[in-house]
Amino acid sequence: MDNTRKAPSPAPETEGSPYVIEMRGITKVFPGIVANDNITLQLKRGEIHALLGENGAGKSTLMSVLFGLYQPEQGEIYKDGKKVVINNPNDANALGIGMVHQHFKLVDVFSVLDNIILGIEPASLGFLRKKEARQKVLDLSKNYGLNVDPDALVEDITVGMQQRTEILKMLYRENEILIFDEPTAVLTPQEITELMNIMKGLAAEGKSILFISHKLNEIMEVADRCTVLRKGKYVGTVNVSDVTKEDLSAMMVGRDVKFAVDKEDAKPAETILDVKNLTVKSKLHRKNAVSDVSLQVRVGEIVCIAGIDGNGQSEFVAALTGLQKAEPGAQILLCGEDVTKKTIRYKNTHGISHIPEDRHKHGLVLDYTLQENIVLQRYFEVEFQKYGFIRFDKVRAYADSLIERFDIRSGQGADTIARSMSGGNQQKAIIAREMDRAHKLLVAVQPTRGLDVGAIEFIHEQIVATRDAGSAVLLISLELDEVMNLSDRILVMYEGEITGEFDPKTTSVEELGLYMAGAKRQNGQKGGENHA
Repeated sequence: MDNTRKAPSPAPETEGSPYVIEMRGITKVFPGIVANDNITLQLKRGEIHALLGENGAGKSTLMSVLFGLYQPEQGEIYKDGKKVVINNPNDANALGIGMVHQHFKLVDVFSVLDNIILGIEPASLGFLRKKEARQKVLDLSKNYGLNVDPDALVEDITVGMQQRTEILKMLYRENEILIFDEPTAVLTPQEITELMNIMKGLAAEGKSILFISHKLNEIMEVADRCTVLRKGKYVGTVNVSDVTKEDLSAMMVGRDVKFAVDKEDAKPAETILDVKNLTVKSKLHRKNAVSDVSLQVRVGEIVCIAGIDGNGQSEFVAALTGLQKAEPGAQILLCGEDVTKKTIRYKNTHGISHIPEDRHKHGLVLDYTLQENIVLQRYFEVEFQKYGFIRFDKVRAYADSLIERFDIRSGQGADTIARSMSGGNQQKAIIAREMDRAHKLLVAVQPTRGLDVGAIEFIHEQIVATRDAGSAVLLISLELDEVMNLSDRILVMYEGEITGEFDPKTTSVEELGLYMAGAKRQNGQKGGENHA
């Protein structure tokens, strides 16, 4: 299916250009791959322009060129019809260009406030004037419904809160051209709706927005025009009002995509995971992050914990997988064995596979190669080592097989450094590693975060296949479409407690939303009850 369209003709260099930003013939090359191949992108004043493409299509690279993080081999950038040179992000900021990055550019040991003002700290006579900056951040947070704690340390806040910090960092600098790189990847449905409204409001104020997203519903709702890239090449630019979601997905992946998950009814059998009275302390405040929660997951079912980000899901998974200690009195049984106090490696080698929430912090060693990351939890097995020496030929062959099977796109194949890969392909590498390992329980936290529709379709098929092959699946997702389509049973977590249990066939997104917001609670439901 050929959806390729002719690239737009560049406008002549004039001060009266209809485009606030025009990127003409941009080519960016990395070792082994042409990330951007002669791409032209035109952004009108006051419009929301979506940039759509598969993982590794070159979207983030193109925006990084515009923000001065990369220098193109070929091509020119024009602002308001005048040619500009953007050597670094300071040049971009001076031109009024701001960017919310897909992988956050935050200093973990700094506070939210310190991260926001970093580089433009208000000072008088050599002294920081943080009080005024703090008030401005609080006002922006309130006005845009972002609700951040300016005094919290970044290392202690949720991924969703880090995303909001990035957005505030850009708003604080009062940029007029705003680049949003996958801004909703870690936000809840309510937060996404709010962000969509914020973006519309910013555009109405005259700001121009470039919006990278894999979520077609969001593009259909908020974007005026959409430019599609595929494998580094320009496919076409369309008015969003003139196309359907199916049209965009076909342009993106070159084929029709199924949006519904095909799966038979669950046939639950014996219990694989039995969590009893799990309590986990919060790192942010005195209140427990998880309060006396009990639940079971059985062979042949996908159980989803749904909830607004920051309601204890992250801490629950951390205690389950060994990343955080549970309070005394808790029991975590895996196939009847108490693994509450076992090491992370013990849990990994005895049946738990874990797709983590934060792929950079807990999923990958970014400066290792792709093949090294793929065998991180298996390099000590007989297959991959002999007499204590790693058998690199076996590692390479195994990595190559997963790269092909999961369509992990990397410029130098198995030798690609993980840090240089696109976020979606980093995610696919983790998913390949965790799903291919022998496991009894798959703990999948936001497994399709940052993936395109084609990759999501494939990963959902793999999760269902894992269930049908005799494993149990515990899914933690903020995507209500994913929750409703993939789950066999849904548990809602609110303020560290399970407040309701639902059958996706008999409930609605609206009903779940009420429980997720704490407006409703099933009779007698408490964190310590057994939701079998």
